[in-house]
Amino acid sequence: MPKISIITVNLNNANGLERTINSVFSQKFTDFEYLIMDGGSTDSSKEVIERNSYRLGYWASENDAGIYNAMNKGIYNSKGDYLLFLNSGDHLRDDAALEDLAAYLDGTDIIYGNTLLIESNIKSWIGHHPEILTFSFFVDCTLPHAASFIKRSLFDQVGLYDENLVICADWKFFLNAVCRYNVTYKFVDRVISVFYLDGISSTGNSQAIIEKEKASVLKKDYPLFLQMHEELSRYKKPKKEPFKKMIIRIKYRLRRHGIIKEV
Repeated sequence: MPKISIITVNLNNANGLERTINSVFSQKFTDFEYLIMDGGSTDSSKEVIERNSYRLGYWASENDAGIYNAMNKGIYNSKGDYLLFLNSGDHLRDDAALEDLAAYLDGTDIIYGNTLLIESNIKSWIGHHPEILTFSFFVDCTLPHAASFIKRSLFDQVGLYDENLVICADWKFFLNAVCRYNVTYKFVDRVISVFYLDGISSTGNSQAIIEKEKASVLKKDYPLFLQMHEELSRYKKPKKEPFKKMIIRIKYRLRRHGIIKEV
């Protein structure tokens, strides 16, 4: 079995970090290393890490330049064949999550599944993902980093996370990997992890930042693809008024010929 590196990034979220750690070390499958990259937290996060340090493959608590800088540090210090980014507060589906997925880690570059999304601990739903990935999919969506096993060598081929981006560097990585480098991928139709919608990508003015960052990447790196996507989108959406008039004309002709009757 290929070895797995699980990387958790944390900043001032001691309770969430403890939940994530407990989830990881409750796994039946044990052939993994666990790394925690803490951004110099001022709460009790460091104490939580130190209590578990004997079980960690690597950890650090130091100032960083943001989430993706911390994730890149985790990549540098990982030794696994596949990497899974399970950030502070999120957790694996249950104690059999890694065991279920291990058999699918067959050398494919990216193996991804579904996530259980939880909003305010009240609403929950499963985030499903398609078997076939296209440029159009990435215009609007992305793969879930908490449910995606990424071959470590892919970061040498595609590059590390873009630290100039605040929220969308993992989206950019997946976009480039699939649409530019044509990497292999596989979808596993089962829930892998539980993702709480209270992180940086889900709160405040994050949506405006996401749209700005994605638009910047697409216009700079994929202008032709973006133009084709927009033209295809316009083609697929017929104008409502002419479409309604066409239906009325068809119904009128059918009634006139006695094929349909007024109800």
